[in-house]
Amino acid sequence: MPTATLAIFIAFACLLMALAWASRTIGLLIQEIVYRLTGSGDMAMVILFLVYLPGIFLHEGAHWLMAKILGLKTGKFRVWPQKKGKYIGMGSVTVARGGTVADSLVGMAPLLAGSALVALIAGQIFGAAQLAGVWANGNALDVVVSIFNALSGQQDGLVWAWAIFAIANAMMPSASDREPLKMLLLYLLLVGIVYILLDSSGQLFLQAAHWLSGPTRLLVSALVFTLVIDGLILIALYLLQAIVATFQPR
Repeated sequence: MPTATLAIFIAFACLLMALAWASRTIGLLIQEIVYRLTGSGDMAMVILFLVYLPGIFLHEGAHWLMAKILGLKTGKFRVWPQKKGKYIGMGSVTVARGGTVADSLVGMAPLLAGSALVALIAGQIFGAAQLAGVWANGNALDVVVSIFNALSGQQDGLVWAWAIFAIANAMMPSASDREPLKMLLLYLLLVGIVYILLDSSGQLFLQAAHWLSGPTRLLVSALVFTLVIDGLILIALYLLQAIVATFQPR
């Protein structure tokens, strides 16, 4: 596999892991700050729900739509925060079991739909595809500056930025979404072993990687755009956390 193509997939995996960390950290910080200010755990849940509202609708809607496409029976559809032990569920949709592959597709539907929508908004509204050229010819600061310019250059830039933020940070699979993937990954590993035994040249694999490199490059640009937004929000939340902690010590 060409080095450039391999680098794209490695960058995508690293950015996705960074997004998962940022999403969790932002959620925890928002809850802590709101709880310190109001003393209400329920209020903290509601505020977090409102912050992620567009993404939550997309997350649950993607589960429901994928289930319908696969012919699986769906039941109750809920979009509202609810505490589940140590975790907070922002929504849920009941879907009948359909086997390892079908259950995995339903579980991954929010990530697939969210990634596509984030890439579409970042690309069409903010021209995120140009970030690859900026990154290649400059540095991280140049990328941040170009993103600021893209945001300020749109009349509804903040609204679209909120849409990207909410969708990207709510699209990550939950624990229940990830459960069917364990068996699917085992199947894929077995298929990969058989494929290597049958086609040691790996031409089919290289062709598939080359075909996927284009869409993945767009996703990488969109994730960079998203993580810059997340980074700015994290800075603001950490500052607010420090201010609140100063006036309301534990």
